[in-house]
Amino acid sequence: MNKYSGILTWFLLLLICLPLHLSAEQQTGQPSSQQLPVSIQQKLDKAGIPASTVGIYVHEIGALQPILALNADAAMNPASVMKLVTTYAGLEILGPAYAWQTVISAKGKIIEGVLHGDLVIKGYGDPKLDLEHFWLLIHRLRQTGLERITGNLILDHSYYDIPQGDPGAFDGQPYRTYNILPEALLVNYRSTALHLMPDIEKKGVRVVADPIPDALHVVNNLKLSDKVCGGGWRNFLDVEIQVAGEAGDSLQVILNGSFSARCGRQSLLLGLHDSATYTRDLFKRFWTQQGGVFDGDVITAETPAGLLHLKTYYSPPLAEVIRGINKFSNNIAARQLFLTLGTAGSINRARSPATLEKSEHALKQWLATKQLFFPELVIENGSGLSRIERISAKHMGQLLLAAFNSPVMPEFIASLPIAAVDGTMRGRLAGTAVSGLAHMKTGTLNNVRALAGYMLDQLGRRVVVVIFVNHPQSVSSRDAMDSLLQWVYDR
Repeated sequence: MNKYSGILTWFLLLLICLPLHLSAEQQTGQPSSQQLPVSIQQKLDKAGIPASTVGIYVHEIGALQPILALNADAAMNPASVMKLVTTYAGLEILGPAYAWQTVISAKGKIIEGVLHGDLVIKGYGDPKLDLEHFWLLIHRLRQTGLERITGNLILDHSYYDIPQGDPGAFDGQPYRTYNILPEALLVNYRSTALHLMPDIEKKGVRVVADPIPDALHVVNNLKLSDKVCGGGWRNFLDVEIQVAGEAGDSLQVILNGSFSARCGRQSLLLGLHDSATYTRDLFKRFWTQQGGVFDGDVITAETPAGLLHLKTYYSPPLAEVIRGINKFSNNIAARQLFLTLGTAGSINRARSPATLEKSEHALKQWLATKQLFFPELVIENGSGLSRIERISAKHMGQLLLAAFNSPVMPEFIASLPIAAVDGTMRGRLAGTAVSGLAHMKTGTLNNVRALAGYMLDQLGRRVVVVIFVNHPQSVSSRDAMDSLLQWVYDR
């Protein structure tokens, strides 16, 4: 062997052995699965958030191993990202075309368009019975030829058997609409919108209540300011609710503080009335607008037997409903979808009533059929508006990987907010390479921030990204989360 062949042999051995001594980052140009990219670590350090309070799972579709997994097995609070579990389960258990029913019947005889008795409305948990659809329900009832109701309006909520909780128990804000509890017959989420508009000429703030302004008295003490308007414009308002009257049915809303002229038109949503009062007043308004006559009162009771069926109203399909749940993080709609899982959408008496226990069992049974076993999963109501709900970043990522291979994948992904385009991601990552390429569900609670979904990287590869932050400084984690998406795109 000459000296050149010896040198060649030594060089080949060096090439073979060298990678064994290199880190994963040196071999691939990317961090190892447990190593946090420098750009993200710097953003977390700046925000004062320890890496130990962050769970991350990044996995390219079709790959065998994750790209990045940090504290991925830790059970963490996902906030509203839990809605991904509920909506994916809903699409598979109920089907994208599933529609909720609301059944309208007559207790009494109808003679020449006059109901001599009561009108009965039974709800089955429709989460989309908003102003538009409640108006349409009444319009279709009028099309049956009914003109006048001599009796009362009977509302049947019996399809749900759930605890009567305190709407203010979560954060002491009982009148905020996100705290409204599920109801089998929930009209327009019982919400009242106070529309705030700058009145430059009068140097004041105009306030308009909708949809039933006669049901409350608004005292407007707001001062018009010229402050920079941001997402915190509500912080300059003080809302005081006063309940009066012998029956507690007289409401006064007092608005104090300031509102900036730079904010344009903004809306403050409040849940002020009980369900019976709200539904009666809105029914009267819409029924009268469409030429009907009704002077009765409202009664909450179970539907009696032997009624005359008048109309069954169907909600929009589930595929449309979940867009509102995920894009705008609608808590009450998510909770009502979760309750529907336990009955598999059936209104048969043998499957009802709907309970939280039935729904939790149905969801976990569904996960098992998909070979998804999440022992750390804690699901309280399916919306993420909870202090106790838990799931790991890895298992949320595995759920998203499974959803991508599901027949309902198109409907599921289409329901997620798009970065810099719509929903809760509309104001994020605008002007970056990630704009329009990330379908991500956001989650926000005190001490919790979360982000999970799908994105395309610069080579067109689809990647699942999950990041949970459970820390008192989580409010400052947005830059780190956005940096993670940018890193996934650039890698």
